[in-house]
Amino acid sequence: MPEFLAETYTPREVLDTAAPRAGDLARAAAHASRSGAPVRFLGAIIVPGEETVFWLYLAPTAEAVRAAMTAAGLDPERITPAATLRPPPTARPGGGAPAAGLPPPSKTH
Repeated sequence: MPEFLAETYTPREVLDTAAPRAGDLARAAAHASRSGAPVRFLGAIIVPGEETVFWLYLAPTAEAVRAAMTAAGLDPERITPAATLRPPPTARPGGGAPAAGLPPPSKTH
């Protein structure tokens, strides 16, 4: 299923007090999915200096994302197809890949 990146404008003074919480967004996505289009909220990135929030969803269409966001009380400026890059499953413990140009950590037993 495709991923979509949605963008909302959120004034700086509102970011801390009125930004929807992840659980609210996940519930709104689940509620929107009941109409037949499965939508899953994957996460968000808040950029306070730009007064912008980027929302990542897994959904069949941009329209399904818009419905989920509207159900959560959000009004996206735009929604575009996206691709997420994640570290390979064999990444080092702690969740990250080795830094560029550095050898992987040695294994000690």
